[in-house]
Amino acid sequence: MDNFAEQLVKNKPTGADRIKNFALVFIGLFACIALFGLGILTLGRGIISFVFFLAAIGAGFGTYFLFRNTKVEYEYTFTNGELDIDKIIAQTKRKEMLSVSVGKFTAFGKYTAETPEETSDMTVVFATDNIVEHEYYADFPHEAYGNTRLIFVPNEKVVSNIISFLHPSIRNKVKNDIKSSYLSDISDNI
Repeated sequence: MDNFAEQLVKNKPTGADRIKNFALVFIGLFACIALFGLGILTLGRGIISFVFFLAAIGAGFGTYFLFRNTKVEYEYTFTNGELDIDKIIAQTKRKEMLSVSVGKFTAFGKYTAETPEETSDMTVVFATDNIVEHEYYADFPHEAYGNTRLIFVPNEKVVSNIISFLHPSIRNKVKNDIKSSYLSDISDNI
């Protein structure tokens, strides 16, 4: 039986992202209107007005495509011990970010203040754009990146599949960490 889990993580825009998007649209619309206005002012001058009209149309399309490219999602696919992470831009372009065998993980767990610091030779791969409470990390050697730390936000199904394929020593440590955090949560509520 295959172990399979898939998750789509949508980027939630922050306040700064909203301001950037607003500025992008505002500047793009301003450029379109200004270039169109210059095209109207130069109507009697032949090719110059045509160039302004084309530039206005180009500015409009450019603004549209730049705005669409701000929409980013991450797809986590776990299949029989292999974790594949793809970045999806504007729901049209898919870029493979990372593919790794979970058995190669040298560390795995929740990304907290107690998580060991990244070393200077480590490549950090963020498979999320939002800093959230429930981030996980995984350390492993990778052919292309060398020593690598992956920071991502898997759901429970992906986490349970990852745990089942971890090296036994790491799996036991992760299970103990989960139990201790669960017990501390219970004691906090008592």
